[in-house]
This record gives sequence, structure tokens and C-alpha cells, in this order.
Amino acid sequence: MDLKNKTVLVAGTGISGMGAVGLLMKTDARVILYDGNIKLTVEEIQEKLPEKKDIKIIIGELGDDIISTLDIAVLSPGVPTDVDFVNRMRNAGVLIWGELELADQFARGTVLAITGTNGKTTTTTLVGEILKNYYSEVHVVGNIGTSYAGVAMDTTENGYVVAETSSFQLETVDEFHPRVSAILNLTPDHLNRHHTMEGYVSAKKNVMKNQTAEDFVILNYDDPLTRAIGESAVPQVIYFSSTQVLEDGYYFHDKKIYYAKDGELEVICSASGLKILGLHNMENIMAAVAMARCVGVPIEKIRETITTFMGVEHRIEYVTEKKGVSYYNDSKGTNPDAAIKAIQAMVRPTLLIGGGYDKQSAYDEWIDAFDGKVRYLVLLGETANKIAECARRHGFENIIMTESLEEAVKVCSRKAESGDAVLLSPACASWDMFKSYEERGRMFKEFVHKLAD
Repeated sequence: MDLKNKTVLVAGTGISGMGAVGLLMKTDARVILYDGNIKLTVEEIQEKLPEKKDIKIIIGELGDDIISTLDIAVLSPGVPTDVDFVNRMRNAGVLIWGELELADQFARGTVLAITGTNGKTTTTTLVGEILKNYYSEVHVVGNIGTSYAGVAMDTTENGYVVAETSSFQLETVDEFHPRVSAILNLTPDHLNRHHTMEGYVSAKKNVMKNQTAEDFVILNYDDPLTRAIGESAVPQVIYFSSTQVLEDGYYFHDKKIYYAKDGELEVICSASGLKILGLHNMENIMAAVAMARCVGVPIEKIRETITTFMGVEHRIEYVTEKKGVSYYNDSKGTNPDAAIKAIQAMVRPTLLIGGGYDKQSAYDEWIDAFDGKVRYLVLLGETANKIAECARRHGFENIIMTESLEEAVKVCSRKAESGDAVLLSPACASWDMFKSYEERGRMFKEFVHKLAD
């Protein structure tokens, strides 16, 4: 796309925003960088710029005099599409994109895009590792922490881009067109942003908005919402299941992953040969295998990668053992469904640390999933009282309220007995007390390592 003499506003100064600015600086666009956070200073933002060029920076209120000069606005994922300044830009005829859409206008090569409520990071990382084991140019980008816009200009026609895509990023899809997409599962999440489950699902479905019958979408057969999406999908549908034997697709049965097609059955791998555990990870592996095969990776290379894959940081990550107690970091468990999977993966009596930013989630199913396994529920953050009330309604009384993550870790270390597990799996986002779930997870590990041996 030719952006010469176009005025482009980038909203947000995080990883995505700076990635977008970096890309736009390589074009002939006139760039304006905007952030509504009045606590920021121009100097702070200038320090984060990928290149020390003189661009216009606006903080706080975005006036109509600026909006009237804009051609395109690129929204960072954290910027809702229905806030006042975005509505005013839209009404003024400004083209609204996300960083994902901007990057895709300039990127080349084959794109594989992964979305879903849970499992995105693990699946994206695994797909990236599989492709890197076979292809020479692979970029792993998106919600996983690397800006797509930041690498878009480095891609080539022979390369591959593996993108973790959130509902926030997919809201603003225009021409984004992956060769292979995956929707891993759909459970209530981010309803404070999307308002309804229908709005959330609609955003997720945008991952396949521009796909054709020549493309592929990988879907979870066990999830009624994703299975229904497959019934009317334009791209070729490949299902995976962890509960049913499929006549066509990938499935997990009798501790093995199989692929069934045209009456023939192929064993992909045995769970005993894998480094990552839990039924949810069998689903992630099936989705990753399906995606990799769609772009021509031989099964031998796939097996070589999945059997050595150690998982990702902050997702049921083993930290250490102290006084016979194992500590696990599942800070990536930012919603109840993800936290349920972490509890199900535990094989020891568990002291569970939960609570955080309120995304308007319900916690009933999470509490029910304790199933006698959780000895204490240690709560902190914005949702602590809400979760405590829910737990008591379900008859769970072993609740300890804390003021900080460090206090929560110390409480667990005092209450835990040899043979127990301490699990940080908050079922909530981190933004009430931390910059990100990564920061929360790193601090948890720091506090754990400080405990006496």
C-alpha cells in the first residue's frame, strides 16, 4: 500500500503501537502518535520510539482539528473500537485499522493465524517451532509479544508468519487473509470490552473473514460454538477432538493422537512421549500439527518438534520445589476456563492463588472444578471479594484474603504441607496490580525463589 502523503494516527504507545510507528516511519506517511493516558509525558514516549525521528505526539484529548486531518487510524489492541475518539474518527470518514491490518498490508509470505479463548500462546509457539524446524524464514508475531508490524518489512514471499491473534486485534480486520487459521475454543472472556458473547464470537470469527475455499481453518469439534462455525465456513475445515473418535480429523484417544482421513488411520504420537501434559495440551498439539501439515511440513519433522517441546512460560510452568512443595506459575490463566485446565492438570493437593482485574467473568464453573483438589483458595486483587462470595455459595470455605502477591506466596508456604502444590492460576487478568500477566508470573517466581529451602 502506498501511504505517501497520507496522515496516519497510531493510538497507543505499547508494543503494537511502537511496532506500527516503526513500520510507518519506513513509508512516506505523516505519522501522529497518540495516547490518552495523561500520566505519560512526551519525553517518555519519545524514549520508546524505534527511531529517533521527530514525529507529532499527542497526549490526553484528541481534538476534532487533528481528526479532520487524518486518513487512517491504527489502533493498538488495548484501545476499544467504541470509545469517543474512535467514534469521532469513524464519523469523520477516517479508515480504522488495527496493527494487525497495517502489518498485513506490507507483509509477504504465508500467514498462519491462531485465535481462541485459551491455548493461543502455546499453540502459536509450537507452530512456530515446528515451522522453524523445516523452513528457513519463520516469524512468530502478534499477541504473543512480538509486533507483526515490527517484522512486516522483513518478510519475503518464501517466508512464513505465525500470528497469535486476540479478539481485540481481530475487531479491526479489513483485508487480513491467513492461509491457515485456527479457532481453538470459545468461552466467555473480555465481555467488559465486547459486551456480549455474540460480539466476542463475531470478533474471533474475523480470523477467517477473508479466507477462500483454497484456505484452511482448524476448529475444535468438542466446542459447540467452533463446531457450528465449521458448518458454514468458506475455507476447508479440519476438526480436532479430545473427547470423540472422528472419522475425519485429528483426535486424542487411548493416550494417543490419531489422524483419520478417507478411511485410513495414522498415529501421530503417544502422550507418553511428550514433555507437556494435560488434555488441553493434547488439543493444542493437534491444532498445531494440523496447521503445520497444511503448509507442507513432513510428519517426521513435526514429530521431532512436538516430542521435545517444553511448553511456554507462565502456562502451568513448573518453578521449583521448596520443603516438598511444588510451585507452578500459571499467570497466563487469565480467565476461568484457562484456570480450570490448570486445576485439572494438578496431581497433588493444591493451594490456589487467584484473583485480579475484573473482566466481568463468572467463577462458578472454576470453583466447581476444584473437585476436592484445592485445600486453600488464596485471593488478592480487584476480584477477591467477588470470587470469595462465589466460592462460599458453592460451599468452599477455606479462603484466605491477601493484599499482595508476595503475601499470598508467603501464606501458601506456611499453609502448605510436603506433597502439596502451590498454583498461581488467577482466572483473571493482571491489570489491576501488574502491567501484564508476564510481570505477574515473573514476580511470582521471584517470591517463590526467595522462600527458605
